[in-house]
Amino acid sequence: MAELKCTYCGSPDLEPGFIEDSGESSKGFARWIAGPLERGMLGGAKRFGKQRWRVDAFRCRQCAHLELFAGELS
Repeated sequence: MAELKCTYCGSPDLEPGFIEDSGESSKGFARWIAGPLERGMLGGAKRFGKQRWRVDAFRCRQCAHLELFAGELS
């Protein structure tokens, strides 16, 4: 993987972390799903048949900007 840099200030000093999902029945981490948000009858997001991607998050130690990347779930 190429060296990551902050897209806001250009610093290469990015700290890895994650975006927590603490909602009801959550797995504790966020995922990215392609396509517009569609809601089901009970108000939840329709996800059936859609590919899910993990969200890799990095925080710039210089300016605190967050960089998010979508990677395939393993």
